[in-house]
Order: sequence, then C-alpha cells, then structure tokens
Amino acid sequence: MHRQGKEEARLREVETAVLAYLQKHPEAADTLDGIVSWWLPQQRYETDRERIERVLGELVTHGKLRCEHLPGGAVLYALNRSGGPLLH
Repeated sequence: MHRQGKEEARLREVETAVLAYLQKHPEAADTLDGIVSWWLPQQRYETDRERIERVLGELVTHGKLRCEHLPGGAVLYALNRSGGPLLH
C-alpha cells in the first residue's frame, strides 16, 4: 500500500472510531483534548492528534459533527443530530 493509501486508511480508522463512540454516546461533546483522552483508545491514538483533528474537521464539513468555538480558543465537537446516519 502506498504512503498516501496508508494515511487515508488511518484517517478512515479514526473517523470510524469517533463515529462509533458517538453512536454509543449520542449526547457526548468534547474538545480535541477530551476526544484524544477519553473517546479513543489511548494506546492507539494518543500520538495521532493531528490526524484526529483533521478527521474532526472533515466530519464537521460533511455535517456529521457540529463545532462550537469556546472562549480561550478550544473547539467543542458534538454530534450533529441532523447529519444523517453516522456509519455507512
């Protein structure tokens, strides 16, 4: 698998993990730090902060998540209830 293909596979893996968490916890909302610390298995994702942030941005763009900018610069991510089915 090419480097670009591996990166795309890792992005989709992170996306699936985030959406699966939200499927189990639809009321969840958290910042990037909280998502890295609590939503995803730490051993696997704690070094993937940039990748996770990229996936969160894509999910917001595609209407799956909504985001709210908090005082101090943090961003809160949560399920967009009108975003359609979470997982394909």
